[in-house]
Amino acid sequence: MKTYLFTFVLSLLPNFLFAVEPMNPTADSTPIKVACVGDSITEGKSLGKRTYPDQLQEMLGDKWKVGNFGVSGRTLLKKGDFPYWSEKAYKNAIDFDPQVVIIMLGTNDAKTANFEHQKEFSEDYAELVKSFENLASKPRIYLCRPSPVREPGAFTIKPKNLEVFRKKIDALAKEMKLDVIDMERALSGKEPLLPDRVHPNEEGAGELAKAAFKALTGKRRTGL
Repeated sequence: MKTYLFTFVLSLLPNFLFAVEPMNPTADSTPIKVACVGDSITEGKSLGKRTYPDQLQEMLGDKWKVGNFGVSGRTLLKKGDFPYWSEKAYKNAIDFDPQVVIIMLGTNDAKTANFEHQKEFSEDYAELVKSFENLASKPRIYLCRPSPVREPGAFTIKPKNLEVFRKKIDALAKEMKLDVIDMERALSGKEPLLPDRVHPNEEGAGELAKAAFKALTGKRRTGL
């Protein structure tokens, strides 16, 4: 009976795959390089040195090296209005030769004009993942469920479209046996941390950093 109940409870959880072992570098190891790939929510231009990758670096310490490869307005979709694929930041992320890659794209794909290509989202995402999987560093790759967009949305980003992409990301992670970081849950119910309904403020970026920190280390971070 206990076994059945445990199995039933697990069936109610999202289909996320978590790393078997947290990544905890030893004192004499070289820093673990983490590439944060994404759009303006990752780039965080208005936050100065308090972006989520910056705060993640502070949480992880000097045995890690976090690189911010976010570019504002970019899409995962190759046919999106501003595809991430065309950016120098993408090449730089590849050249960084990371041991960890955190991908948070999909928000701009939920814009009305980009959503018409939504059927190509999973294929394009899988190709992006493989471009990192093929690196000599053989990085651990995390897909992020995009952070919330408050109703009624902004910048033509539609929350209902974004939910479609979250489901596609969940399915792709399961198919490719990848770990997932739930950035939606990290900011769910925290509307004041999204002042323009899309972009997190400094505190909101900190919540994203905490979610990434827990995924990488298996430890919970309560603050800085």
